[in-house]
Amino acid sequence: MCGILGLLLHDSTIDAAPEISEGLSLLQHRGQDACGIITCGLKGRFFQCKANGMVRDVFDANAISRLIGGMGVGHVRYPTAGSFNNAEAQPFYVNSPYGIVFAHNGNLINTESLMQFMDATAHRHINTASDSELLLNIFADNLQQTGKFRINEEDIFNAISQLMTQVVGAYACVAMLAGFGIIAFRDPNGVRPLGMGVRNHPTGTDYLFSSESVVADASGFTDWEDVKPGEAIIVTRSSISRRQVAAAATFSPDIFEFVYFARPDSVLDGISVYRSRMAMGDALADKVAKVLKNANINIDVVIPVPDTSRVAALNLAQKLKLPYREGFIKNRYVGRTFIMPGQQMRKKNVRRKLNAMALEFYGKNVLIVDDSIVRGTTSKEIVQMAKDVGAKRVIVASCAPPIRFPNVYGIDMPSRNELVAHGRDTEDIASVIGADLVVFQDLDDLVNSVGQLNPSIPRFDCSVFDGDYVTGGVNEDYLQHIEMLRSDNNRSKLNGAQVHINGTGEVPALNGKQNLVINTSSSSPVSVHPDETVGLHNFHNAN
Repeated sequence: MCGILGLLLHDSTIDAAPEISEGLSLLQHRGQDACGIITCGLKGRFFQCKANGMVRDVFDANAISRLIGGMGVGHVRYPTAGSFNNAEAQPFYVNSPYGIVFAHNGNLINTESLMQFMDATAHRHINTASDSELLLNIFADNLQQTGKFRINEEDIFNAISQLMTQVVGAYACVAMLAGFGIIAFRDPNGVRPLGMGVRNHPTGTDYLFSSESVVADASGFTDWEDVKPGEAIIVTRSSISRRQVAAAATFSPDIFEFVYFARPDSVLDGISVYRSRMAMGDALADKVAKVLKNANINIDVVIPVPDTSRVAALNLAQKLKLPYREGFIKNRYVGRTFIMPGQQMRKKNVRRKLNAMALEFYGKNVLIVDDSIVRGTTSKEIVQMAKDVGAKRVIVASCAPPIRFPNVYGIDMPSRNELVAHGRDTEDIASVIGADLVVFQDLDDLVNSVGQLNPSIPRFDCSVFDGDYVTGGVNEDYLQHIEMLRSDNNRSKLNGAQVHINGTGEVPALNGKQNLVINTSSSSPVSVHPDETVGLHNFHNAN
């Protein structure tokens, strides 16, 4: 899972980087492994800074001051495909044709055949294991086939349309064409979120693309609307063009966005994440009441696992007329454990992240509400923490059904054997995590909780719960393949401070940070504007 952002300011004399950095900080929950920004200045010159780490650490005042230009693309990374090294931080860049910057959220499932095509037919070099770089080169190759000195919107739409016939999987993408504008598009099933907002001035309009609407809210952008599945949008300082470029497919946003990933103050595909979690709590309350009655257990207090489950837990407590208490205090300077690389790091950070207050647990039957149970690492530690401070009984309620299948569309649920619910029933899961009882939301109730807020959405991707993958093309061989690639035991945890540029060499990063100037002011024309031409010529450290 990643967060992407594209910004075009109507005034080219104002640098976009400060606002992009602020926007990425609002998307930090979507990825904490790496982040990056590339801006475009006069004459199509690109300026880049990307590195492993958090937004606040990578983009200090010095780094931002060197990112020049009134439009840019930003990315926060949580890796699912590829490894953890610095060279795979996004956005990616290719100089041919025209100079393209690219950021991607999602995951492709036909990468092997696409790599063969890149090598044997397109003759384009892919320098990393990231499917995002592969997707960029598919797009670039389609543009290259025009053979034109200058391209226009029609050429771009055609290139994206062709791309959508070539790739399979989930992808929300933001691209920047040197000296031209910002491009955004979304896969035909709309699995990953992407939207657009505008900010009007007397002299022109600013355009924002973002994974979540919260960025628009905080930055004063209005008229937020979602990029439609299979739609492409092109914005320049003089125009906006949009087109449906893919054949109709079943609109199927990922329901796990609403369960866990998205911020509660965001609206995705017309659905308030906050309201959906309220509805999850109401539905879960009915299930909990039935299970507890059958088990003859009375609950003394409802306690959420902060932060994601708070909304649902509060609604559940109110519906069951039970006390709601904040029994776990969160250290806000520790990242989200689910998206931390490596099982040992996740386990170590649970107790750094949360502290249980004995006052709320001692001698009580406690109902702990969590958004989901994935590997069981966090749940096991939380249950033990509650018992360590004197809880009499610990019952865990999950707003999501049991997760028994890997996600292939950009969420790191890699190996079925790492999922605590895989091959286990509810009683077995309770035993593994040390709980007296576990209650899971029913899938129909989860789908209804989210879907009732936008009845026009025909279905949701619930593949982690039911194994039904909306794009097709996912078989046992593929699942074994991604399990091998993404397994904690096989994943590379490199933190290299170098970036390879189209196989031409390496550019060392200073202090682990890739802050580069890409000089594109030369003879290889790209843009529709006759006075702005680009071509890759040299790199040098900017700091």
